[in-house]
Amino acid sequence: MDKPAFNDAVIACLGEIHKQLSEAAQIAKAAEACALAGRVPEAITISMNIEQLIYEAGRLHDAASLMHRLAQD
Repeated sequence: MDKPAFNDAVIACLGEIHKQLSEAAQIAKAAEACALAGRVPEAITISMNIEQLIYEAGRLHDAASLMHRLAQD
């Protein structure tokens, strides 16, 4: 794979990371609003949806980092 192709793939990964983390931030905001309204059990239930998004963002970051290292060789 040539360097521009690696760069395009890294850009795509970073865009998806942004999407995943933005969604996680929205969920966190909703969970916080529930907690502040005194609905803590509901807030925890809502916040559980953040875990998978953060996991996926981490794996995408791993992939982007690996592609960047491969492009340097």
